[in-house]
Amino acid sequence: MIRLLQGGSVLALLACAATVTAAGPTPAELKEVRDKAIAYLAKHQARDGSFSARFAGPGVTALVVTALLRNGVSPDDPVVKKALEALEKSVKKDGGIYDKGLANYTTSVAVMGFVEANRDGRYDTLIKNATKFLRKLQYGENTKEDDVKFGGAGYDDKTRPDLSNTQYMVDALIAAGVPKNDPAIQRALKFISRCQNLPGETNDQPFAKKTTDDDRGGLTYTPIDPDDSKHKTPDGGLRSLGAMTYGGLKSFLYAGVAKTDPRVQGAIRWIRRHYTLEENPGMGKAGLFYYYHTFGKAMEALGEDSFEDSKGNKHDWRKDLFEALKSRQQDDGGFINKGDRTFGEGDANLATAFALLSLSYCNPAK
Repeated sequence: MIRLLQGGSVLALLACAATVTAAGPTPAELKEVRDKAIAYLAKHQARDGSFSARFAGPGVTALVVTALLRNGVSPDDPVVKKALEALEKSVKKDGGIYDKGLANYTTSVAVMGFVEANRDGRYDTLIKNATKFLRKLQYGENTKEDDVKFGGAGYDDKTRPDLSNTQYMVDALIAAGVPKNDPAIQRALKFISRCQNLPGETNDQPFAKKTTDDDRGGLTYTPIDPDDSKHKTPDGGLRSLGAMTYGGLKSFLYAGVAKTDPRVQGAIRWIRRHYTLEENPGMGKAGLFYYYHTFGKAMEALGEDSFEDSKGNKHDWRKDLFEALKSRQQDDGGFINKGDRTFGEGDANLATAFALLSLSYCNPAK
C-alpha cells in the first residue's frame, strides 16, 4: 500500500499516525483500580443503605451512588438500590434532599445521583422538585445585581455564597436538563465571574485589581473577603486555588461561555502555569480527591485529549489523573486523605467516592 503513496503523502501519513494515539490508561488498567474501589464501597455500606451519614447526612451516599453508576454499576445492583432508597428518605416536602444542614451541597450531589439512576423516569418528579428547591437557595431575583452575592449559593439560604457550592448547583441543574441560558445558570455565571482574578468587565470587585501575576486568571473560593488571612495576598488580593479554578472553568463552559472568552482563556493560562496532580494548588494536600474530581470534569468539558503546560510539556491528562489515583489506592481498594479536616477526606467513603468519580473521566478517548 505504501508503494501507492508518493513523496509528501507518505510523510503526511506517518505524521498523522504519530499524532493518533489513545489517550488515558488501558481498559485493563482502569478496570483493576475501579473494581477494587467498587468492592471497597460495597463492604462499607451501612445496614440502612447509607454511607457515612453521621458525617455529612445524605451527601456521601449521593456521591457514592453517582460514582458507582458512572463506573458501570447497574441501578438494580443491591448496593446502589439500597443507597438510592436511603437517599429517598432524606427528600423533604420542600423538594430538598438533606438532613440537618448543607442543604445546597447535599441536594446538588443527590440530584446528580438520581439523574444517573433515572433510566425509566421513576425519579422525574423528585428531580424536578429538587431543582426548584436549589433555585430558591440562590441569591437571585431578590438580590440586586450589583450585590457581590448575586447569583451565588452557599450551604443554605442563610450562608455566605461560595464558588464550591455554586458550581455544585450549576452541575446539578445542568445534569437535570436545565438549559445553559436559563436565568439561574446565567445568574450563577455572574457570581462565578466575580470569583476570578481577572479585573475588567466581568469582575468589578476590588480584590481583582490587586491580583498578582501568579494568581491572574485563577479563581478563588469566594469574592466576599474571607475572615482568615491564608487566602489573601500581601497586597490584599485573594489567592487563586486549584480546585476552584477548575470548578470555574467547567462552569464557564457549561454555561455556554466560548473558549475564546477572556474568562476561559484566563483560567486556562492559570492552569497551564499550575498544572499538577501532586497537590491541590493553593491548598496542598487538603481536598486532594475533590480536586481530582473537579480536574477530571473540567478537562472533559474542555474537550482536549492533550493539555500543554506553560513550559511546553504536553500531558495526557487522563493518564496523569489515573496514575495519581492508582498510586494513592490502599491495599483494601479504598482511598483516604489522612488528616484532611478542611474537606473531610479523612473519611474513606468520601475519598473513595471522589476517587471513583475521578476514574470515570479517565476512560480512554475515543
